[in-house]
Amino acid sequence: MQVQEIMTHGADVIDPNTTIRDAARRMRADNVGALPVGENDRLVGMVTDRDIAMRAVAEDRPAGNTSVREVMSEHVYYCFEDQDVDEVAEYMAEHQVRRLPILNRNKRLVGIVSLADFARSGMDAVKAALSGISQPSDQPRH
Repeated sequence: MQVQEIMTHGADVIDPNTTIRDAARRMRADNVGALPVGENDRLVGMVTDRDIAMRAVAEDRPAGNTSVREVMSEHVYYCFEDQDVDEVAEYMAEHQVRRLPILNRNKRLVGIVSLADFARSGMDAVKAALSGISQPSDQPRH
């Protein structure tokens, strides 16, 4: 099965110059924990609720004056929509990410896959992803 069959299609992309307050409000409104960050029609990062909490709130940075660019994770792990779900689950486990942007072969964002998508699919791949993601790491997560 390909990841495009279980992913959440479409994804809101946020501009890196958006304030973290507006990003958090958008996450709340959309009931999501992460937003892809796009600039000039390219994916340039991911911002998560954890990024905002750890890199801004915990450091007393003003929510109305701190941009997404200042707190986002710049290194973005991604997969392609035609990749096998087991392969994607292993990739998520290896890099310890809970959400992964999905691109088409033209490198355009077409969706996001999360652990919840794997769980809803009823596939065993979620076990592999979850076991790897749950391991302690010093690496930033998306």
